[in-house]
Amino acid sequence: MTAQRFFTHPLGIIVSAVAATFLWGSAFPFIKLSYELLDIRSNELGEQMLFAGYRFFLATILILFFFTMMKKSMRFQRETFRSVVKIGAFQTFFQYVLFYIGLSLSTGIQGSIIAGTTSFFQMILAHFMYPDDKMSQRKVIGLLIGFAGVIAVNLTKGEFVLDFGLGEILLLLAMLSGGLGNILAKEGAKQMEVGYLTSYQMLFGSIGLLVLGIVQIGPFPFDFEWTSFFALLYLAFLSAAGFILWNNVMKYNQVGKVSIYMFLVPVFGVFLSATMLGEEVHSFVLLGLALVASGIVIVNRDKGKKVHRSVRKTV
Repeated sequence: MTAQRFFTHPLGIIVSAVAATFLWGSAFPFIKLSYELLDIRSNELGEQMLFAGYRFFLATILILFFFTMMKKSMRFQRETFRSVVKIGAFQTFFQYVLFYIGLSLSTGIQGSIIAGTTSFFQMILAHFMYPDDKMSQRKVIGLLIGFAGVIAVNLTKGEFVLDFGLGEILLLLAMLSGGLGNILAKEGAKQMEVGYLTSYQMLFGSIGLLVLGIVQIGPFPFDFEWTSFFALLYLAFLSAAGFILWNNVMKYNQVGKVSIYMFLVPVFGVFLSATMLGEEVHSFVLLGLALVASGIVIVNRDKGKKVHRSVRKTV
């Protein structure tokens, strides 16, 4: 089975999108664990930027090593410089800089809920960029139900108070940056292999994060032990594998069809944090998962019904 056949098959889309969002969701407890092991505090942005830079730089090395072992040429092509830098700026650098700063100025629950807005931004951008990927009533309903699931999951963390300030604005800009980065990656994948695109966008994004961190606290402030090193290695792995899977899903499918899967990231994040860190799993987590799954089904029924009707007319 070719890559295109797999990533456009309904089962292939589900497996790839769920796997990617599960990996990204697992980043929440592993980042918390890493911060605890390395004594990185919530207000230490320099340390957070440097750690993120380590993570994505190591992810780049993992991708390059993997595809090189598969006998694929990963030598940098000068003509792709502008594209991969642009994708890396939005998909990695700006997204994580804005996210970390915004999260430090916001509550955890508001940050988690706003983190679910990437789906909205991707589908809105696709509406204006792709004539065959317009918003529809069914997509809007599915998005609202899915987003309700994200809110339900995060209500288990405490009281939600609507207090929109600088932190929340920066978090929204982070999600907009991530959504735009995903769209740019979809366009870039038309000219580049996904493995090549993912590795070099991460490389340039990680260099920006490393520079920010090094300027503030130097290059080697952390005292790594085996546990913290393997936590960093896993974070690098999930970044590499997650982005390769997601960029392939985005490459071969309509943005509106797959964006709603992004709502699974905070759901998996809450569930895995509860499992790994001993946090309480409330019944709202299961309700949230059910709502997100319902939203996914509603959005993806749209195209299927149209195809079914067109087939019936030709019979």
